Amino acid sequence: MPTMLPIRALTRDAFLPFGDVIETDPATMRLINGGNTERFHALGVAETLGEGARVILNIFRGQPRSFPYSVTMMERHPYGSQSFSPLSGRPYLVVVSEDEGGRPGVPQVFLARGDQGVNYRANVWHHPLMTIGAASDFLVVDRDGPGNNLEEFFFDQPFFISEPHS
Repeated sequence: MPTMLPIRALTRDAFLPFGDVIETDPATMRLINGGNTERFHALGVAETLGEGARVILNIFRGQPRSFPYSVTMMERHPYGSQSFSPLSGRPYLVVVSEDEGGRPGVPQVFLARGDQGVNYRANVWHHPLMTIGAASDFLVVDRDGPGNNLEEFFFDQPFFISEPHS
């Protein structure tokens, strides 16, 4: 029997073990620029570990996945965080796992709204970008620098995600 993964709403509390949810939060709002701009301050922290590391900005364009989707692998970045902020305003899926002795545990699936971003902490197991419905662009804050900042793990048995309902 295949293991079907439930899809949960993305909330700060549910995602806290894996990183930050990047969304407007009235508690962090400050008026700047003579009161013309609302700044939602310090919604996440970019991590860069290792000598010669730097923070870089990218745009990733993800193609939509087909469902049911088979989760066969996870990845993590040991030397830096990685954040994804949607630019296309479309919902997407976030798939993360807790570390269990150097390998990912059972994946957890979150449905992110088109106005929510995520910041995976360094060394957090996650699935690569998972857009749904249409190609979508994301502003990605990432680490660049020396060292192998990608570790992949392939499951012996896949997990499955059914069609998400936004």
